[in-house]
Amino acid sequence: MRRPAADPLDRDRFPIDEWALVESELSVPDLGRTETLFSVGNGYIGLRGNYEEAREGVMQGTFVNGFHETWPIRHAEDAFGFAHVGQTIVNAPDAKVIRVYVDDVPFKISEAELLSYERRLDFVTGVLTRDVEWRTPAGRRVQITSRRFASFTDRHLAVIDYEVTVLDADASVVLSSQVINRQDRTDEYGIGGATLGDAGFDPRKAESFTDRVLQPRLKRNSGGRSLLGYRCTNSRMTIAVAADHVIDTDNEITQSYILEDDLAKQEYRVQAKAGVPIRLTKLLSYHTSHAVPVRELADRCDRTLDRVRERGLHQLYEDQRIWLDDFWSRADVEVFGRPAEQQAVRWNLFQLAQATARADGLGIPAKGVTGSGYGGHYFWDMEIYVLPFLSYTNPTAARNALRFRHSILDDARARAGELSQRGALFPWRTINGQESSAYYAAGTAQYHIDADVSFALMQYVNASGDDAFLDSEGIDILVETARMWADLGFWRYNGGEIFHIHGVTGPDEYTTVVNDNLFTNVMARCNLRAAVRAVNAVKERDPSAYRSMVNRLGLTDDEVAEWGRAAEAMHVPYDESLGINPQDAQFLEKELWDLPNTPLDKLPLLLHYHPLVIYRFQVLKQADVVLALVLQGDEFTPEQKLADFEYYDPLTTGDSTLSAVAQSIIAAEVGYGQLAVDYFLDALYVDLADLHNNAVDGVHVASTGGVWGSLVWGFGGVRDYLGVLSMDPRLPSEWEGIRYRLTVKGSRLRVELRRESVQLRVEEGDGVAVTVRGEEYFVVPGEPQLIPLDGQGPIRHGTPSASAIKGELRPDGSVMTASIPTLAADDPTPTTGTAPIVVVQQPGGN
Repeated sequence: MRRPAADPLDRDRFPIDEWALVESELSVPDLGRTETLFSVGNGYIGLRGNYEEAREGVMQGTFVNGFHETWPIRHAEDAFGFAHVGQTIVNAPDAKVIRVYVDDVPFKISEAELLSYERRLDFVTGVLTRDVEWRTPAGRRVQITSRRFASFTDRHLAVIDYEVTVLDADASVVLSSQVINRQDRTDEYGIGGATLGDAGFDPRKAESFTDRVLQPRLKRNSGGRSLLGYRCTNSRMTIAVAADHVIDTDNEITQSYILEDDLAKQEYRVQAKAGVPIRLTKLLSYHTSHAVPVRELADRCDRTLDRVRERGLHQLYEDQRIWLDDFWSRADVEVFGRPAEQQAVRWNLFQLAQATARADGLGIPAKGVTGSGYGGHYFWDMEIYVLPFLSYTNPTAARNALRFRHSILDDARARAGELSQRGALFPWRTINGQESSAYYAAGTAQYHIDADVSFALMQYVNASGDDAFLDSEGIDILVETARMWADLGFWRYNGGEIFHIHGVTGPDEYTTVVNDNLFTNVMARCNLRAAVRAVNAVKERDPSAYRSMVNRLGLTDDEVAEWGRAAEAMHVPYDESLGINPQDAQFLEKELWDLPNTPLDKLPLLLHYHPLVIYRFQVLKQADVVLALVLQGDEFTPEQKLADFEYYDPLTTGDSTLSAVAQSIIAAEVGYGQLAVDYFLDALYVDLADLHNNAVDGVHVASTGGVWGSLVWGFGGVRDYLGVLSMDPRLPSEWEGIRYRLTVKGSRLRVELRRESVQLRVEEGDGVAVTVRGEEYFVVPGEPQLIPLDGQGPIRHGTPSASAIKGELRPDGSVMTASIPTLAADDPTPTTGTAPIVVVQQPGGN
């Protein structure tokens, strides 16, 4: 793993502020990282942290969740059932641009003489502020302040406030406000929407288009309001973007505009007096659709902006603050006495808000709306890493994400049919509901996504008590996914009735298309059991809903009985000689990859070794069995968890940002306290310190959800098995304590964990039932419970080592050895021609 320093940030540049990310020095070399770190979004609209003047940038980006183009995947070797339609998020027209000229000298921040500089992303107000003082070549001092946010209360709205004051002399000032279609053209300075420069081969990046994507359909300017409308060439999705302008100054001004297919420019010429500010407010509205004509979307933009004008700008800021006050009252995690970690924790939690708040029935992309990484696709990351946070802090957002899965259930049924299966198979990566991964071995073969969706669904229902959702929509997902497992698996009767699942890939993409992957089998068992329980519960609770479901899905009692039999007979691999759960049926037959002696410049392995080379070794991209221990921990004994963790932890490269959080949670549980903290810090700073060198592509949203999980599930020791909330805390030895909240069936429980005790207090609602180290409590309002703790679990020193595995005997008596492939190419970057698009996607995941 990449172990960060205790505080890997330059604190001269990024001073500690527990409620904001502050940058006090400009740095051009890592603009790509800070463009991501200072992004603003609301789950629907996302504006990267590019400077308004738009003369510098690595990835000038504006993204709308779900707004995508499709393209044909051309396989060199085709076969039936391969994915044939790719999907990639589109860089939406960029309305952030405001260029400023003083006495005809342009403000270019990377070259300007700056007397002061500060950029601040405030977690309390939700506003990104930048404040600079610029001395022009003529010696004029100019104060430039900008404020920007994407509204949490109005899904289709973003706001930019831009203020210029010439401090010490009169001057001619020009403000040029623009909307630029960067997807299909560069602006007049040659700055486009794609990453500049050649980053080399990296399958985690989005595909690139060379043909025109956005076809112009509408342009207009009236009364300071500019609007551009487009339709995507292939997906036929439509978008309208409107920018309304309000200029406020006591200076004399004149204005004009330019309107083209790919550019709308509103220009203000100002005879600025010394000390008299010029304030330009730019209100932005984005509307998209799969079927609505551009002209109707334009009308929607107008209505959004008209409503905002009526309410006033002050109210927009106030609404943003009120929304965030409520968010932090439910979602904040306080880390006592550790301000650096506290700042980083809140940055991660704020990113979760920005990725999910107004997704409103769309999925949650792996990068949220902060970048184009992974093509803007939705993965199983959403269910396993993000929905636990939402289910216990914002149930409405969790429900909306699950309703998205229900909305693509017909596509999942069709995909199962293509793979000759009954039921439904959700796509491994998608935007529009169709499978978009051309590399089936590490994509479609990850059947576990069905179980992941079902797991998240039941976790939400147990946390929220939303039986109505289960009865109306959730039950369809559970039934169709259970059907898929019952059909995919098969029975063998050698020595007993055993149910097997073959030919699948688990979460670990360094081991593909295997038999009896442990994670898949235990999660499929969970899925089958949940379907049986849910069908029986609906039958008992609402006979009318049950009859409707039976008729709608053609369900029979024999099917339900078969699911129960398969679940209880599910094969769970276990090796008696090593005392561990093998990751799959063949995993222990392979030799060990010698990770301790692998050069750091050969990590991540997926960028330096052919997949077939990696597949031949015991080496993991991400925790697989360990993640099963997190999600299905009640199915394993403490001894099994310890043995499994000690075996697999040294084999895990950390090449995936999904891995550290699961390893942190189980390390804490089994007693490797310092290792748990190390993994937590790895997740905490993965973007802030750019630990994987790809923060430019956008925030790792799954990892931000995992940060919450590491704190609450890991150090807090919280588990929810079958709706029973329990706690067995594991507070790190050097920490004073943490405080967090859980929303359970409409009640908000505040948990304050110290070394000697845990205090439970109900802040809202009727009360919460919770089990603390085996003892049951029911906490009611006004009667907090202070529960003493006898220690923080077992204590183990050091870290598990692969040297303990080398030399072990397999069941057949052979000895395990470790080695490193020696003929890996020094430069794995493939040559590229002029094809309009990348034709085959490689393994993904974060």
